[in-house]
Amino acid sequence: MARQNPGSKKRVTSYDVARVAGVSQSAVSRAFRPGLSVSDKTRTKVMKAAKKLGYKPNAIARMLITQRSGMVAVIISSISNLVYPELLSRVTDQLSARGVRVLLFTLDHSDQLEELLEQVWTFQVDGVIALTAHFDHRDIAQFEEHNIPVVLYNRQVPDHPVNTVCVDHSQGIRQLIDLLVENGNKRFIVLSGPPDSDVANERRRIALEHLAEHGFADVPVLYGDFSYQSGKDCFAEWMQDHGAPDAVVCSNDTMAIGCIDQARGTHGIDVPEQMSVVGFDGMYAAFWTGYELTTVRQPVNQMAKAAVDILMERIENPDAPPEKRVLAGTLIRGKSARA
Repeated sequence: MARQNPGSKKRVTSYDVARVAGVSQSAVSRAFRPGLSVSDKTRTKVMKAAKKLGYKPNAIARMLITQRSGMVAVIISSISNLVYPELLSRVTDQLSARGVRVLLFTLDHSDQLEELLEQVWTFQVDGVIALTAHFDHRDIAQFEEHNIPVVLYNRQVPDHPVNTVCVDHSQGIRQLIDLLVENGNKRFIVLSGPPDSDVANERRRIALEHLAEHGFADVPVLYGDFSYQSGKDCFAEWMQDHGAPDAVVCSNDTMAIGCIDQARGTHGIDVPEQMSVVGFDGMYAAFWTGYELTTVRQPVNQMAKAAVDILMERIENPDAPPEKRVLAGTLIRGKSARA
């Protein structure tokens, strides 16, 4: 909000700044809005005058003029996944660089999505980035009804065009499976994320299909929730009635680390000499000494930038058609799989 000029009861406005700086009022507005065209010389003059007068732009007034809130909602899961903090940080940085503020909404369960969206509508946000949550065509239709663009991260809506940014799950998981098969593994199990997760379902489907292509059908699947503890619990459950497999394909790095700790600590299994474990995501913890996972690293920086770019383009141009961007991950040959 604009402040009063010291020694005066009159509130400083952008017109006052324009007069002192010797520029137009619209130039002052552009100088305070990231991304708008204004010369360095004009910006310098405006900022010097604003500092002298003690002026700060009024966010509420700007919202009334532009018909935008300057806020974007980000939906993220409360389920433990250590890649989320890094991803959220990158998305927030990208939005802040554009002068946009983030409203964070956490989702405990997918069946709470409708209630959460009702909260989103009340804030009249300019757009939404969904880092998690299962969306169907009815959910996307609500965004269209409210004229609020949405970008989905690592998920799609079958038979409904929607803005989305995805890592190439198929390429990455196929590389992991090929590596395991080439190194002589023959007995596999899959530790999957929850059945209501689009990401978990896609990764599980691709893994099972590609294992079948290599001649390994009916591979057992155990379901966790992406967390470290569920990785431990799933492997412990398997070991109650079975011997150790040759290889464990995990839905993400967090479950893979839990599986490794359970295998080594409770069952005395040498990873990778006696059993290979692979993950997916490439989070920081995956490269800690003692784990050094064989995994696929998501290009988080590029994906966050792509999600924000697509959203801001749709905010500026609501009639632009939906866009899908698929970015390749990087295979990391760590020390959790036999070479």
